[in-house]
Amino acid sequence: MTGNLVKEIKVGDRVGVAWLHQACGHCEFCLIGHETLCKALQNTGYSVNGGYAEYIMADADYAVPLPLSLSFEGAAPILCAGVTSYKALKVADLRAGQWVAIYGVGELGHMAIEYDLAMGYRVAVVDTDNSRLDLARRLGAEEVINSSQADPAQALQTLLGGVQSAIIASPSANSFEQGVRSLKRDGTCVLVGLTPQSFPVDIFNMVLNELTIRGSIVGTRADLLKALEFAATDKVQPVYQTASLD
Repeated sequence: MTGNLVKEIKVGDRVGVAWLHQACGHCEFCLIGHETLCKALQNTGYSVNGGYAEYIMADADYAVPLPLSLSFEGAAPILCAGVTSYKALKVADLRAGQWVAIYGVGELGHMAIEYDLAMGYRVAVVDTDNSRLDLARRLGAEEVINSSQADPAQALQTLLGGVQSAIIASPSANSFEQGVRSLKRDGTCVLVGLTPQSFPVDIFNMVLNELTIRGSIVGTRADLLKALEFAATDKVQPVYQTASLD
């Protein structure tokens, strides 16, 4: 931290620098462990310089120790997409054995599939790309639906009677609306993907079936430690490619 000696981390330690660069530490959100909602939040690569460089400066209090069993390459996706997906599942308030629908098999979506399975949930996946749906099957999804060929919400209601939670990892506005319609009663739709568009909500459906729609931003340091712990046991293995800085 600026102005203080670094005591928790020593030279040679392996650490990761996440999206959460720094928070104030004393506001109402920081004090209850919701530091990602801090109004003074600083984000790596957004409000402060990022990691596409030969070196990076980070606040020692927010640099997270990496498990020795994880390579730097394998840990990197966990620091953003992984912890974001883990947090979305955490706030979905699920029980083992319940069905989750993942909309979009990109960086976030493929990680969400793996965390779903590691946490004991059953997975259905929605995408428009057959190659991504094939990846979802290889990762362990039990049901895959191509939304360019069928209404995924109707299909999930027919196949499963609806899902307990829908995680929207896609930027398509259609996915948000479809995700809500795919829920069973008392289900939760978690919005993770971002789009400048809006989507319609059926108020009667929301009220009569006691549905929940909630947003979920990237996880806290505590969430990140748990997300890394899953990856360190090989229960979560990100799909990634490497490239040189040039």
